[in-house]
Amino acid sequence: MTAISDRFKTLGHDGKCALVPFITAGDPDLETTAAALKILDSNGADLIELGVPYSDPLADGPVIQAAATRALQRGTKLEAVLEMLKALTPSLQAPIILFTYYNPILHRGINNFLEQIAAAGVSGLVVPDLPLEEAADLLKPASEMGIDIILLIAPTSSAERIEAIARASQGFIYLVSVTGVTGMRTQIETRVSDLLQQIRQVTDKPIGVGFGISQPAQATQVKEWGADAAIVGSAFVKRLAEGTPEQGLLAIAEFCQSLKASI
Repeated sequence: MTAISDRFKTLGHDGKCALVPFITAGDPDLETTAAALKILDSNGADLIELGVPYSDPLADGPVIQAAATRALQRGTKLEAVLEMLKALTPSLQAPIILFTYYNPILHRGINNFLEQIAAAGVSGLVVPDLPLEEAADLLKPASEMGIDIILLIAPTSSAERIEAIARASQGFIYLVSVTGVTGMRTQIETRVSDLLQQIRQVTDKPIGVGFGISQPAQATQVKEWGADAAIVGSAFVKRLAEGTPEQGLLAIAEFCQSLKASI
């Protein structure tokens, strides 16, 4: 059993919904990122998604795009991110899920990339621009190394595609709540409830809902609809970027606590 599967099994036994915060590595700097990971870990995060800054982030909305741009301008590189994680992950309870696009994986070579992130203590991988049809080359070696490749289901996915993605996804299934990019929204579309039920008919794997959750009430809503995890990104990234690093860290600690209390 992988670290991610084990975490969901434990939460499921207790009837709890997982909180999965997302932050961007290197914004404002890697020292603050390391501090943020520790703070999230100790303030209610069950798993943590860490975005690797990328120059052409197709799935990211303006808040996360801006964070990635700032991180890249500061010279943040994948190797430095992994070095930071290698020193940090042994002290974290929450499994780390790396969010990256496929080009950096291909550039380094699939096996080499997987070996590097496994050595850094990474438990899962989300690759938003990797379609199901091209995922096999990544899924098999990742599984052998104990790394879960978490696949995304879009609101526009057909029933056949939902079933195929649910079958292939490892760790859990990432249900995108909106058609479009990441970002904070005032409400979660009610069709998410229908999509959750549709996915439940074809799999017993955990389902996380992301893209758009920015308030405790929205996290509560997706839990009530049957989600196993609430994934929250832009709202964390925005808080961490405001004011001094110390103020940002305090803000995400309080926000993480409020979200966890809501689910």
